[in-house]
Amino acid sequence: MLIFFLYHKKEKEKNAMGEKYYITTAIAYTSGKPHIGNTYEAVLADAIARYKRLQGYDVFFQTGTDEHGQKIEQKAQEANVTPKEFVDKVSGEIKSIWDLMNTSYDKFIRTTDADHEAQVQKIFKKLYDKGDIYKGYYEGMYCTPCESFFTESQLVDGKCPDCGRPCVPAKEEAYFFKMSKYADRLIEYINTHPEFIQPESRKNEMMNNFLLPGLQDLCVSRTSFQWGIPVDFDPKHVVYVWLDALTNYITGIGYDCDGNSSEKFGKLWPADLHLIGKDIIRFHTIYWPIFLMALDLPLPKQVFGHPWLLQGDGKMSKSKGNVLYADELVDFFGVDAVRYFVLHEMPFENDGVITWELMVERLNSELANTLGNLVNRTISMSNKYFGGVVEDKKAEEEVDQDLKAFAVATKERAGKKMEDLRVADAMTEIFALFKRCNKYIDETMPWALAKDEAKKDRLATVLYNLVEGICMGATLLEAFMPDTTRRILEQLQAPKRSYQDLDTFGLYPSGNKVTEKPEILFARLDVKEVLEKVEKLHPPVEEEKEEPVIDVEPKEEITFDDFMKMQFQVGEIISCEAVKKSKKLLCSQVKIGSQVKQIVSGIKSNYSPEDMVGKKVMVLVNLKPAKLAGVLSEGMILCAEGENGELSLVVPEKDVPAGAEIC
Repeated sequence: MLIFFLYHKKEKEKNAMGEKYYITTAIAYTSGKPHIGNTYEAVLADAIARYKRLQGYDVFFQTGTDEHGQKIEQKAQEANVTPKEFVDKVSGEIKSIWDLMNTSYDKFIRTTDADHEAQVQKIFKKLYDKGDIYKGYYEGMYCTPCESFFTESQLVDGKCPDCGRPCVPAKEEAYFFKMSKYADRLIEYINTHPEFIQPESRKNEMMNNFLLPGLQDLCVSRTSFQWGIPVDFDPKHVVYVWLDALTNYITGIGYDCDGNSSEKFGKLWPADLHLIGKDIIRFHTIYWPIFLMALDLPLPKQVFGHPWLLQGDGKMSKSKGNVLYADELVDFFGVDAVRYFVLHEMPFENDGVITWELMVERLNSELANTLGNLVNRTISMSNKYFGGVVEDKKAEEEVDQDLKAFAVATKERAGKKMEDLRVADAMTEIFALFKRCNKYIDETMPWALAKDEAKKDRLATVLYNLVEGICMGATLLEAFMPDTTRRILEQLQAPKRSYQDLDTFGLYPSGNKVTEKPEILFARLDVKEVLEKVEKLHPPVEEEKEEPVIDVEPKEEITFDDFMKMQFQVGEIISCEAVKKSKKLLCSQVKIGSQVKQIVSGIKSNYSPEDMVGKKVMVLVNLKPAKLAGVLSEGMILCAEGENGELSLVVPEKDVPAGAEIC
């Protein structure tokens, strides 16, 4: 069985050699500088692309910028420049940040590229001629930031269901796409291709919230602004931003609507992975597949809607003053450390959190200590005991076999995580190897071996195994922290490994020499000093405090007749005492009109008997009597419960007589 597994594994790796892998990010909207949450997506895609290249795939990685729409037209007017001048500046800024973060994209497309614009016009005309696009009239609610129309029923509390901002009424002539024509076909495709939408929760959301209730036709042109690709046969219309933006995935690799697509398109399409934020998954898993069906093109193999990277106090927002930018973080921590933070701190499905304190903690513990100190100690000991020469003397002990097995298995463990797009988990597997190497140092104690001349070969073997383990881990680390891998291998004077090489422990050339002067990979930082610098850069912003609210699980609806069965009156507490043998209960004598009722309440943690006497409270008086801790209770005193479980008596606003009916 083991032989079959190893053969199958080798065959799988061999088959990957030269196999294409086309990965895309969503193209960044050029309304402003991207924050670290936006940048995360480009880094995530880069890590996946680099790992696939390591595995032998022929990768094509496309990213770029989305440059049309009403919001950009408005921002350009505010900046007193033309829309093209505005997007040229912002697109250049986005590209420079992608470059700063060492993303290895093969194509950076802009939707203002002439070849893209020409194809969008041809696609629009083709779908119009086919009868999938028709001219109509639109009246509804419009969200400018999202460039999206919504019906009143789709709004959430009167606001955009995607971004939560206010929507405004819009009314104009428009072209529409017949979404409903392809809805059943898309539902069937999603049901028969469970891998198409990931994670699973995103698929359920799309099916239950949009597809199964029934798709409405989609507005695909606008006349109320001009900054867009003109509909060539009706120039007062510009192509709606989503039909323009989504088609970049095919126009960027040479798709031609007239059937003259490039060889590259023939090779790369369908895309293997569209990597997008969870907030735009509807456009990529409903609108985009339907556009492709209308064009008679195959659908992408997978759409992965990644979660958001949040600041410690919530979603990043300029209005909240909590926006983090990649270039600023790089100034504090360096490129690879920032790559590590954003990739490692993002769970597979839930939102991740990034804070200055967490970044410093990760830098000091994982990067400076687990990895940096390991490399530095290993090189320093090699220089101290053997003049930098690393040699395998084959003086092995049982502990060596455990290290070797762990190192060789890391490739398979990390690879499985990457196959499932669990990037943070893959990084954890790689760092587990570095931690195992640190443990190996504690187990073998090289400093003790150095004191015994008879154990010199054993010491040499231990240091060789450490260097080899680090080299294997560094090879796997390259996809996530490419510059760190380069620096490690340069210091170890180690040749770069192939993915297949990672099945074998012991490929570091015996007799090789490490650098004489190891450099610090990651310098430890003082969190207090970092926070002081941050406060100078970003003085605290006074925010309006919102009144806290509490949502509770709704109970089953009752009828008015049910409500009318309950009798609420104002009661005056005339005496109160603690219930013996109970930590929670108070027993009150409550005057209600001419009657006095005995009521037991679990409010002892918030009120003393002395506090209760004289208060007027709201009482449910016709509750069936019951015994609590052996004491008869003839009603219920009403309380409100706070978010931390604290209780507050519900009392009348004005002074009313005991017995007054609450209605």
